[in-house]
Amino acid sequence: MAQRLQKAPPPPDLAADKTAALGLTPVSRETERRLEAYVALLLQWQAKTNLISPATLPELWTRHIADSLQLLRLAPDAKHWLDFGSGGGFPGVVLACAMADAPGGSVRLVERNAKKAAFLREALRVSGGAGQVILADIGDSVDRWAGEVDCVTARAVAPLHQLIGFAEPLIRQGAKALFLKGQDVDAELTEATKYWKLSPRLHPSLTGGHGWIVELDAVERQHQSAPTPHGVSV
Repeated sequence: MAQRLQKAPPPPDLAADKTAALGLTPVSRETERRLEAYVALLLQWQAKTNLISPATLPELWTRHIADSLQLLRLAPDAKHWLDFGSGGGFPGVVLACAMADAPGGSVRLVERNAKKAAFLREALRVSGGAGQVILADIGDSVDRWAGEVDCVTARAVAPLHQLIGFAEPLIRQGAKALFLKGQDVDAELTEATKYWKLSPRLHPSLTGGHGWIVELDAVERQHQSAPTPHGVSV
């Protein structure tokens, strides 16, 4: 008896979600076109590679695109960005699509998974985003960019105290850190203060829910025995 082939589910209708997302975080028409190309590619790859949670696909534009774009308002003058653990491209590829409008703007996307890094390169190619993919662990890539980064970002990559450890050399050089966090942000901040002296600014996500952005302009180790990121693979 012949087996029936299961058809892939049709792509979600994202028109209303896109309108809502760009209402929250408006962009130029050129950036919108780049983001559309990126989303189309992501949906193609998502059918065979799990880049984002399938449950979030119907709200891809608000849950992922707008969530990433909102970082731009917190660092409006930043041109050189470094994104830790870019994964499916949030916020790195989204920021790269926006930075293509800024003369000299660029985003370096650090990703240690070779398959995801291949996706990120293709995403930058098809969208025309201004960026470069670095296939490396986060801890292996930070030192080389010191002095060339205006803003460092991360989303759903590692606990806050670890991210601060990676970003500390860059913050010391004058970079701003913007880390996207969820409802456990208070617990993560409490843990981070065991190792770091910091005065974070917390911004509620424009997309609602329980999301927060942790903004850091200065950090200092609490004591010499504080853990360092060296040897940690993320």
